[in-house]
Amino acid sequence: MAVSSTFAGVKLETFLLTNNSTNSSAPRSSSPSQIGISCKPTRTRRTLIVERGRASFNPTIRCEAVSDLMVQTASSSSLSALELLKTSAADRYTKERSSIVAIGLSVHTAPVEMREKLAIPEAEWPRAIQELCSLNHIEEAAVLSTCNRMEIYVVALSQHRGVKEVTEWMSKTSGIPVSEFCQHQFLLYNKDATQHLFEVSAGLDSLVLGEGQILAQVKQVVKLGQGVLGFGRIISGLFKHAITVGKRIRTETNIAAGAVSVSSAAVELALMKIPESSHSTARMLVIGAGKMGKLVIKHLAAKRCTKMVVVNRSEERVAALREELEGVEIIYKPLSEMLNCAAEADVIFTSTASEAPLFLKEHVMDLPPVGPDVGGLRLFIDISVPRNVGSCVKDLETVRVFNVDDLKEVVAANKEDRLRKAMEAQAIITEELKQFEAWRDSLETVPTIKKLRAYAERIRVAELEKCLSKMGDGISKKTRKAVDDLSRGIVNKLLHGPMQHLRCDGSDNRTLNETLENMHALNRMFSLETEISVLEEKIRAKIEQNQK
Repeated sequence: MAVSSTFAGVKLETFLLTNNSTNSSAPRSSSPSQIGISCKPTRTRRTLIVERGRASFNPTIRCEAVSDLMVQTASSSSLSALELLKTSAADRYTKERSSIVAIGLSVHTAPVEMREKLAIPEAEWPRAIQELCSLNHIEEAAVLSTCNRMEIYVVALSQHRGVKEVTEWMSKTSGIPVSEFCQHQFLLYNKDATQHLFEVSAGLDSLVLGEGQILAQVKQVVKLGQGVLGFGRIISGLFKHAITVGKRIRTETNIAAGAVSVSSAAVELALMKIPESSHSTARMLVIGAGKMGKLVIKHLAAKRCTKMVVVNRSEERVAALREELEGVEIIYKPLSEMLNCAAEADVIFTSTASEAPLFLKEHVMDLPPVGPDVGGLRLFIDISVPRNVGSCVKDLETVRVFNVDDLKEVVAANKEDRLRKAMEAQAIITEELKQFEAWRDSLETVPTIKKLRAYAERIRVAELEKCLSKMGDGISKKTRKAVDDLSRGIVNKLLHGPMQHLRCDGSDNRTLNETLENMHALNRMFSLETEISVLEEKIRAKIEQNQK
């Protein structure tokens, strides 16, 4: 029987499993047994599907099943020792593990109007990490906000409470009610979240398949996260591994060869919208000489545009481009002359980090008309998020406005070749995903190590107090310290062997299996399952800290 409900943007299907299971290996019971919960994002995202030698991007719903009984009903012969260990009902391992969660919006799930409201400027990423990690159920965090996506990655101590807290934080930070953006957001857990970031880093989830700029943006997440409290071991390891995946895929599949970037697609779109005869004579204006603007200028030069005006806050970057692009006349103008430059331009590219529109209806309506040789309409190609050209400008009959969401007609070109390379990339992602999961599994012995040490320390302290009480009040500090050091030395030597067998780097699956089996044995031998959950301890500590 299935019961469906919706929680925090996630569809929950609850299956009640009874003793009517046809699998003879399932435990028998006279009443409905354990409950399995399958979480399905209510919004789908574009995922590469490889089937029968074909590659295509189709909406896919990813599911998670969390039920000891459901796993146990599978044939034991088909499960590895590691899987059996992880799914054992008696094993506390699965209950100690926090969740990696990805929450966000991308060009595939949300229009630019929504993405720009939730966008977080790069300079604000460290602050966002700290604020997210101050939430009761969030231990680590990272932010990836670009023109095509705004994604938050967290390590949540409680999966659903963590999602609720992050969603509410997004609403509070942006001023947008949850009800407005929840229908556009995607929500992915653990392995799905990891695979998504690997696909993002490889350029497989980009509007332009295989584009390279996103890898630089993932690197920037790690660079800005260094030293920030909350950019912890798991999230840092996740993003560093994603960088490795992105580099490897670009090297081994050559997926970026011939792939256009957002900037080059913007130039292609502009040239598609004006007569071919005016490609070399149209008056081009580029506002912003940052990473995106610099690429726009280079692509214009590659299309034989030999003269353009660049408006920027300072002349330094423009001068460097002028030296680099020989034979191209690049005229620098300060921001104060932006409107005057716009009056003399046929095509205007905007790519600045301004959070407020640079062009509004009242700015554009009085600009002189452009000539019929360029189509009679002034073009605004806005590749900024938040947008630099207000949505009201498109209502004017004398202009045409395009933003990043309008580039799809350009990137369709040469897509088949990139899709073939994307099939190869997915095989690499699958391989790297296993390696990351093995590394993460290797960290899961940490709670057992901590509990075993705490258990031994309680015994040591209790026995030490008994010993000291028998020795009377007259013992010297030197003797007290000697006895204390002796007890610590004995405990450390006894724990050395078990601790060595609880550590591995996750690179060898056989060693990892043995390590997890050792963890399971120690949990059972020392009754560590009855110890308070490490996650519960962390949650209590965070709540107490936030209440101060």
